[in-house]
Amino acid sequence: QREFTQKKTFTSWINSILAKHTPPSVISDLYTDIQQGHLLLDLLEVLSGQHLPREKGFNTFQCRSNIENALTFLKSRSLKLINIHVADIIEGKPSIVLGLIWTIIFHFHIEELARTLACTYNQPSLDCSSAVDSSSKASRATKKSAKIKERWKISATKALLLWAKEQCSLHGSINVTDFKSSWRSGLPFLAIIQNLRPGLVDLEKAKSRSNKENLKEAFSIAELELNIPRLLEPEDVDIMNPDEKSIMTYVAQFLQYSRNLRESEEDLQEKVREAVSWLAAQEEKLAKLLIDTENETYYQKYKDMMSFMEAFNQEKKPFLPVLLSKRSEAELSESQQQMREEWDKLISQINEWKANLDQMLPSPLDGIEAWLQEVEHLQAEDLPDLQDPFKAMSVFREIIVIFKGLMDCFDSHLDTLQSFKNEDEKNMPLVLPEKLEEMKRRL
Repeated sequence: QREFTQKKTFTSWINSILAKHTPPSVISDLYTDIQQGHLLLDLLEVLSGQHLPREKGFNTFQCRSNIENALTFLKSRSLKLINIHVADIIEGKPSIVLGLIWTIIFHFHIEELARTLACTYNQPSLDCSSAVDSSSKASRATKKSAKIKERWKISATKALLLWAKEQCSLHGSINVTDFKSSWRSGLPFLAIIQNLRPGLVDLEKAKSRSNKENLKEAFSIAELELNIPRLLEPEDVDIMNPDEKSIMTYVAQFLQYSRNLRESEEDLQEKVREAVSWLAAQEEKLAKLLIDTENETYYQKYKDMMSFMEAFNQEKKPFLPVLLSKRSEAELSESQQQMREEWDKLISQINEWKANLDQMLPSPLDGIEAWLQEVEHLQAEDLPDLQDPFKAMSVFREIIVIFKGLMDCFDSHLDTLQSFKNEDEKNMPLVLPEKLEEMKRRL
């Protein structure tokens, strides 16, 4: 079922791209049509905007040469082509062909789109508690090397998911946590459409309909009103475990549509001015709060931070469309650049505040927090891209040793956290219960 869905979705996506080629071309059967290499080169030419070398004929040697040219081009873009070989593509092996196409979709479609979101999500989450959770990670991220900074703070998958969550968060109880069963009801698709083109859907009515009805309406409206190719059918999504890659490919098209939307410059500049003014007020409010709580207990400081974040996350919603502008750095006006700098500055200050509070936790919680951060940091790190398998195995073993060493403390930290007596000599709480629950959940 998964292979069938991917083949259908990827074929539709490829054909939507090949329609832009000169002359246009089309794939009928992905596994056989890709074997000659010509359509693969057509696809890469449209996606890259480059003219790629090719053999014009269709004999075995020429087909092999064309596929080799395509793979060489992909490798020149630093794409990892793990276990993808020319012979397997010529044979039309389903798993290899699907793996190759997914690599292309992820790099040229999803990563390129999500790259514009990289600076957007170096910020607290819309949810107050998760904002508090993630800020320490963001604070540590600022200390990474320049090379890592050039990569994203978060992966393209997470950036796309956060974008989808943000679209749905404006519509109450529509919750998106993954690119699988979260989309089964069809409501997330409809919520995104409602954000992009208000008035096209009735979300309240949709909540009482079946999954298939919602999915059918969402896909039809997206195709007819937003000109988004219909890559999926309701039966592809309304199942127990829908295909993650197919849903990601489809959702990314909505992000592409949002990028193509442009407000009038005059309205945009007015919204930018309002956002800059609001950011300045928030920075002033934060600075005053830090001074006012300087001599307070940890409990009171954390409580004040939670109150600030709750108000902050609520107040920023009207400014999200302009704060989360999908424009690249080169497209930003001077005022937009200033707004983005002020936004990054404020988020950095909030993250620093959270990091400082974590260091002030009463013993033994401070040690558990530091341990948690170290484990989370290790889990979040990407493995180095080493072509030498022996070096890769050596590095991997070193990481495993570090991880095992950290996990030796797991049981004792769990016992300590569960048995922690949250009160001082005056029977007053030392730590806000929300913080303890957050630590238990992370552990």
